[in-house]
Amino acid sequence: MLVFPSSLFAQDWANLEHFKSANGALVSLGEDQNRVVFMGNSITIGWQQIDPEYFQANPYINRGISGQTTPQMVLRFRQDVIDIKATVVVILAGTNDIAENTGPITQQQIMGNIKTMAQLAEAHDIKVVLCSVLPAYDYPWKPGLQPNIKIPKLNSEIKAYAQQSGHKFVDYFSAMANEKNGLKQHLGDDGVHPNREGYDIMKPLLEKALVEILSVTD
Repeated sequence: MLVFPSSLFAQDWANLEHFKSANGALVSLGEDQNRVVFMGNSITIGWQQIDPEYFQANPYINRGISGQTTPQMVLRFRQDVIDIKATVVVILAGTNDIAENTGPITQQQIMGNIKTMAQLAEAHDIKVVLCSVLPAYDYPWKPGLQPNIKIPKLNSEIKAYAQQSGHKFVDYFSAMANEKNGLKQHLGDDGVHPNREGYDIMKPLLEKALVEILSVTD
């Protein structure tokens, strides 16, 4: 019989506990109410931290966890999106995979995880918004991985899949990238995470997609 160390089972690799209490505290939706869930990483949760009024003024639930990769998001997608009765899910994911935060991963595997989340949403009548990965010339915490080359390639696949599957695609990259495929200097301090000015560019791009989706949903 194989014996596994107890520490293996004590680990919460996907951070399933992170939003457990917050999910339980959500009130039930009324018949004509919508709930938009933001699934992502530090760029997603950073939006709420920098612009909390945006989330307070809208039916938006932020479920971003700093540092997360797509396989971690897949594991928590049911509890953090499906089980809280999302009407729409906004998926912004992939940059931490390219940074190899949870180990080496291929672009095909990243896309597979993004598709899995989208298909889980579809199966539960949740509308999907797929967002392009934001530009990054290099990662300060793990240099030399060429995200300026890999991110545009991944974004092309995300866009093609969105078009093929009928999901909305929001292109943050084109509006925020410099000539080297990095984040424009005035839009973020570390070349990866947006500042308030960066989020202000993202906001109308996303809102356009959400208005179109929710008008159909209503």
